[in-house]
Amino acid sequence: MADAIKVKEPQALFKSLVALILIAGCFWASQWQFQRGIDRHQRNSNIESALSKPTMNLEDISSDYDSVEWRSVTASGTLDSTNQILLKNRYFEGVYGYEVLTRMKLEDGRNLWLDRGWVKAGKDAKTAPEITPVPDGTVSITARLRLDRSLPQGSFFALPASGAGMISKLNAQSGLESEGFYLDLIDGSDPRLKPEVPAQVPELSDGPHLAYALQWLFFAGLIVYGRILIRRGQILTSKEL
Repeated sequence: MADAIKVKEPQALFKSLVALILIAGCFWASQWQFQRGIDRHQRNSNIESALSKPTMNLEDISSDYDSVEWRSVTASGTLDSTNQILLKNRYFEGVYGYEVLTRMKLEDGRNLWLDRGWVKAGKDAKTAPEITPVPDGTVSITARLRLDRSLPQGSFFALPASGAGMISKLNAQSGLESEGFYLDLIDGSDPRLKPEVPAQVPELSDGPHLAYALQWLFFAGLIVYGRILIRRGQILTSKEL
């Protein structure tokens, strides 16, 4: 058998250092994705639990809105048709449209935004969408309580998320102040309050985060394997010489 001759590898330390940095990055990304999966699973569990609980009266909730997010609530008050905002870039079954938010004043004096659901956009940019007018006087509604930060956000391999929540943007646009939560309308005492397309509950799946976490570990293994191949490429047998 030919004797193996070890040849000094150029920049071996530098190559090993680069490999270690890349491996550390893969481990960090894997842990990040794994934690995202845990957070998403916990979020889904919280939403499912809240949706299954009995309806509450909104007047009985004055603080700790985090603990009642996604709970169905009942409320009474008046709707202000002069303060409505259309949220653009909303799609339903692939069709472009808007989400209609209307200002509501509760009987206890609090003001909030009511998401009345999705409406189809007009036939062109100059045509306004058809929005069902709100009833006059006091109405009673059933809705889901929502917070600004209902869905997980992240900025890994993406543009950083805006720090301003939806409610802050709505208040800034309207020049008004409101509670730190809003409501997704489900039904109401007037038939006109029944949304044709109510605000949707997010898909309650754990997503691909676990698969991505394993993928990053696989990449780390490839880096180790590649580094070994590079090192072995520097070892030549006497016959190859």
